[in-house]
Amino acid sequence: MKVVLQRSKEASVTVDGEVKGEIRSGAVLLVGITHEDTKEEARYVADKIVHLRIFEDEEGKMNHSLLDVGGEILSISQFTLYGDVRKGRRPNFMNAAKPEHALSIYDYFNAVLKDKGIKVETGVFGAMMDVNLTNDGPVTIVIESKT
Repeated sequence: MKVVLQRSKEASVTVDGEVKGEIRSGAVLLVGITHEDTKEEARYVADKIVHLRIFEDEEGKMNHSLLDVGGEILSISQFTLYGDVRKGRRPNFMNAAKPEHALSIYDYFNAVLKDKGIKVETGVFGAMMDVNLTNDGPVTIVIESKT
């Protein structure tokens, strides 16, 4: 499992001109899932995200987590994170999970985040989406599961 986290001042996702999810301050997550990913990996990554100290304290140091600041999450499924571009000029997406498996793990991942007390908004799995955000910092971090 691979997640690109962007600290955000605000963000939204639109499908066919309709806003499907939006947040205030928090994090936008681009979530990629591969064939071998399990619920264990999803729990590990979710726990890492909610406790990651990426928000500044009164001294300007990154000392606070999403939980500390009451941050929200906009979670977007992103199979293209597993695009392999080592050969040729077109990405190979063979490492991305099949939709049924990816949706199961993605839904579980978002449920774990919610269970930890975070407001989670999402896009529409498998849809073409327009994601808008104001990247705060900018702070962008890649988080991968243990395996």
